[in-house]
Amino acid sequence: MTKLLPDPATLAAALDNNSNLAPEPATGTRPDPVILSDLQMRIARDGTWFYHGSPIGRKPLVRLFASVLSRDEDGVYWLTTPVEKGRVEVDDAPFLAVELEASGAGYDQSLQFRTNLDHEVTAGPQNPLRVDLDPTTLEPSPYVLVRGRLEALIVRSVFYELVELGHEELIDGAARFGVWSDGCFFTIGAVDELS
Repeated sequence: MTKLLPDPATLAAALDNNSNLAPEPATGTRPDPVILSDLQMRIARDGTWFYHGSPIGRKPLVRLFASVLSRDEDGVYWLTTPVEKGRVEVDDAPFLAVELEASGAGYDQSLQFRTNLDHEVTAGPQNPLRVDLDPTTLEPSPYVLVRGRLEALIVRSVFYELVELGHEELIDGAARFGVWSDGCFFTIGAVDELS
């Protein structure tokens, strides 16, 4: 029989006030969370969180779930409470970068992104930008690392703002188009790809 997490509101309440935490054993260490095989939680490409096929409409609830979301080295997403751990299906990235604020210029430029869940992250050595190109359509999918292995997909309008801030640099003998942030140059693409 498959064990399911409770409904989102009950789970959130347990996370928020730690009311359902297992007591620590005499050794002083907490046992590993029990892995649940059927969480039925999904994050759509547009950033909507679903539980059992229904959208979770309360942003504070989604923020709480996002606070315990992680991604392992195999690319599997997990929602982990102190006592239970369940897989989360993620269509693309768990967050969306919905706003960009730039300050400074050139090497001294700083690019700060706000996500759909109000995380603020400055692109730089700890939070790199990357752009994947669809091999068939060559459509770019830009991302910024938020924390751990969790990324935000940069929405189209914000990506256009990013491109407006970009310029050409010579990288390893090749002309590359990209942006500076926090002392790092992030390639958006080859100059000939953007012509």
